[in-house]
Amino acid sequence: MTTRSAVVRLTGEAKQWRERNQVENEYGAEPGRSVEHAAPPEVTLANLEDPLLETMDPESGRPKHVIECRGLSLSFGQSRILSEVSVKFQRGTITALIGPTGSGKSTFLRTLNRMNDKVRDFHHEGAVHLNGDDIWSSAQNLLSLRRRVGMLFQRPNPFPMSIKDNVVAGVKAHRIAKGKQLDVVAEQRLIEVGLWEAVRDRLDDSPFRLSGGQQQLLCLARALATGPEVLLLDEPTSALDPVSTEFVEALLRGLAPALSMVVVTHNLGQARRISHNTMFLYGGRLVEHGPTASLFEHPFDPQTERYVSGRMG
Repeated sequence: MTTRSAVVRLTGEAKQWRERNQVENEYGAEPGRSVEHAAPPEVTLANLEDPLLETMDPESGRPKHVIECRGLSLSFGQSRILSEVSVKFQRGTITALIGPTGSGKSTFLRTLNRMNDKVRDFHHEGAVHLNGDDIWSSAQNLLSLRRRVGMLFQRPNPFPMSIKDNVVAGVKAHRIAKGKQLDVVAEQRLIEVGLWEAVRDRLDDSPFRLSGGQQQLLCLARALATGPEVLLLDEPTSALDPVSTEFVEALLRGLAPALSMVVVTHNLGQARRISHNTMFLYGGRLVEHGPTASLFEHPFDPQTERYVSGRMG
């Protein structure tokens, strides 16, 4: 592809991208971030291998790895949960965390946005960097960190407020939008998670009148509304029926590469279906980490092979 034809193609796609992102632009968000997409669809300037075009790519100056852990050890009091975990999460990918119950998956996940900070006797050693910045730095604003690294929990946890107010709760807290803009954000996010048609005529109703699957989609809409760079998901479909699970999995796959995700799951089939990379935690350590297909089909460590083949436990 020549530079000229690449520019022509990108110009048309960039126009569509700007139209979709108009709402986000009104909020004064970071360049390249949007309510729906973090980059134009199907093509990235960096992939065209043209130095001039690469300078136009809003992602070109950002680290390849959105999160990096270096020698991370986690403890509660005298009990060591994980030891010396060093791992990098590539931007725009989904990473699955697998391992037996008690292997430290949820503790590790909640550490990435400092959800464990208030847990009694929690202690960490090592470092976690988000886009190159230490998340435990004294200069790190915790509220800002949790906007950039959102979380979806195992069971739906809607707030005791209306459906609409649930979606925009974080938007209000971070002062991202106000007034009529909140209506637009709520609609956009509910459309994105496939819930709009079911609730459009009852946005002022209690979320507790929704089904369990709908409540989890509402919580996902709430997590996405603040425009996170990373989304942490702790067994997000464990309480859902197979149909709802299939829908959520498809939704998560569609969110990448605009969003980076780390997903804890006990469902090995789910890990294979949705993730690009997989981490296997066992015995307080990171046993193996790599591309999902390779880890499941050609594991390097015998413990990994026993676990993914169903011969462990």
